[in-house]
Amino acid sequence: MAEMFALEFERPILDLEKKIKEMKLLSGNSKMELDDEIARLEKKVEKLRADVYSSLTRWQRVQLARHPERPYTLDYIRRILTDFLEMHGDRGYADDAAVVAGFATFQGRSVFVMGHQKGRGTKDNLYRNFGMPNPEGYRKTQRLMELAARFQRPILSFIDTPGAYPGLGAEERGQARAIANNLLLMANLPVPIVAVVIGEGGSGGALAIGLADRVLMLENSIYSVISPEGCASILYRNSAEAPRAAEAMRVTARDLEELGLIEEVIPEPLGGAHRNPLETAERIRETLDRHLQELCALPVAELIKRRHARYFQAGRWEKAKS
Repeated sequence: MAEMFALEFERPILDLEKKIKEMKLLSGNSKMELDDEIARLEKKVEKLRADVYSSLTRWQRVQLARHPERPYTLDYIRRILTDFLEMHGDRGYADDAAVVAGFATFQGRSVFVMGHQKGRGTKDNLYRNFGMPNPEGYRKTQRLMELAARFQRPILSFIDTPGAYPGLGAEERGQARAIANNLLLMANLPVPIVAVVIGEGGSGGALAIGLADRVLMLENSIYSVISPEGCASILYRNSAEAPRAAEAMRVTARDLEELGLIEEVIPEPLGGAHRNPLETAERIRETLDRHLQELCALPVAELIKRRHARYFQAGRWEKAKS
């Protein structure tokens, strides 16, 4: 089994876990009595995990949100939905592998599901464009959301992108317009929409499939108007100041909940979603099901009225002291 990728602050934990595995293997292959030492190390690593993950900085949560072993959209679709039928193309230019979309069954209910999709490894990341959609990806979701509305299918959205692709070709093909059209459409769709940020929620690229009746976030996900590195480059003239920018920007799930911009934070297993993808998927399933049941019980007019009110009241301001 390949060694798990470790962030700098995770290294002491993984080193201890590796030592415990080696001692268990040694104990099993010899007559050496190591049970007491193994038990002592297991208590030590358990305390270390609790100490480290209970006091994460905002920048450390940014790193966890980007962890290369973190589950992606298709991982969750396979675990919490059935009968997924992926659909392709914008019927105008091309398909976009950075966005997956299609119809599926969730808790016995037919739904439309869409989400950003990152790749694993260089080849797959190039194919998925590192999870950064071109306008074709947003136009694909637009035509399929219209189809979902026609057949009265609730919409589930999984958000995980550094941002919309900023390349010249994307701009020439109408990136900004594609995002704006999705926002206009989602604001008035006559079906429930629930979005969950599972990793990075980067700027308009995330918002383009994130305008919803309920927005949820995994505990170690982030949502921001710009990346901490981008903010640091602009404000501090140095991208190395990203940790400082992350603190100022308040990009974490708890920050967004405190600001009233999301409805709920979904707790992750200790160490992050990549440590226990099955448990994480189950927590997402339960939370999505609860919110979707509440929304499906609302009349369409009330659903849209509440959605509009949700965004009209977003944001806070304070009067500057003279």
